[in-house]
Amino acid sequence: MSGPLSGVRIIEVGHMLAGPYCGMLLADLGAEIIKIEGPEGDIARHISPHFVGPHNTYFSSLNRNKKSVVLDLGTEAGQSALHHFAKDARALITNLRPSAIKRLGLTYKALRTVNPHLVCLALTGYGLTGPYSNSPAYDYVIQAMTGVMMLTGDPNGPPVKPGYSAVDNSAGIMGALGLVAQLVSGNGRQIDVSMHDVMLSQLNYLASSYLNAGEVANRVKGGGHPYIVPAQLFPAKSGHVVLFITHDKFWRLFAEALGEDEWLSDPRFATMAARSANRGVVILEIAKRLLQEDAEAWIEKLAPLGLVIAAVQSLSSSLDGPLTASRNMVVDIPLNEEKLRLIANPIRIEGYEERYLPPPLLGEHNGLIDQRAKI
Repeated sequence: MSGPLSGVRIIEVGHMLAGPYCGMLLADLGAEIIKIEGPEGDIARHISPHFVGPHNTYFSSLNRNKKSVVLDLGTEAGQSALHHFAKDARALITNLRPSAIKRLGLTYKALRTVNPHLVCLALTGYGLTGPYSNSPAYDYVIQAMTGVMMLTGDPNGPPVKPGYSAVDNSAGIMGALGLVAQLVSGNGRQIDVSMHDVMLSQLNYLASSYLNAGEVANRVKGGGHPYIVPAQLFPAKSGHVVLFITHDKFWRLFAEALGEDEWLSDPRFATMAARSANRGVVILEIAKRLLQEDAEAWIEKLAPLGLVIAAVQSLSSSLDGPLTASRNMVVDIPLNEEKLRLIANPIRIEGYEERYLPPPLLGEHNGLIDQRAKI
């Protein structure tokens, strides 16, 4: 079986990251994704300096398992072909600007006469409507506007951007969820997912504290949790570790393992509430102890006790590591004498066999245009 979405045709008119990532997740689950590109192709085809055969590695990471059709949607012929595809599609995904989405007829309102059951998903910066709708939006900008950057980094340093495209990826996932939910209903609708709204949603408990108690979220040294202590990054003699102790049972195990029995009787350390109230001194004392041994030594000593601790790794170390291998999270896609290596889809469904095909060449499936026109 090729996936739970087998037989579901979805049109994608997207570029760069959020829309293509959304489409790829659905393609991995069996959907037929017809990626409509302009004559110049998705700009993502040229972003990375790295190629495997004819395939750009940036583009490949977001567009496997799809079909590529070249259409100029600004022409009558392009619109006619789009409508032929829409007739037997179940959904359409786009992450163009709202003005372009409306101008090119990529909304449910424009396509419902062609297919009243079509689900149209618009992934935009600030929504399809409203005073900000056509403002330019990129991952970096949304991180800045929603407080994500202000919450990241050292308290005494400047705001910091997280090291990957958190907004684009999150929006793609949320879009896929909304699209599948509407597909289940069986009714055509317009789905409006804003990158701005997605990131505010993910700031959940921090936002709730401000909205209900006026508590302003601030950066915590070591990326610390605002309420749980210790739950943050610590430097070791060599390397760094992340330690996350959520309740007093684990605190006791931690203190005993470090030979710090006084931490169990000291009223500043003894309870979860006390540790939070006395964050400064608690973190200082823990930091002194953890500097005495290497990160890996702490892992060997504390992890077997059930404590949540991990060494900070580079992406390359993670990709080459045993955990990634055990989960089969790196897949090889054969390309003649070469192979394209990509991250697997993280969704595993019992009874379905994962299938990964290379990303399409630009216009590789243009033959579908004539086939659809005959339907």
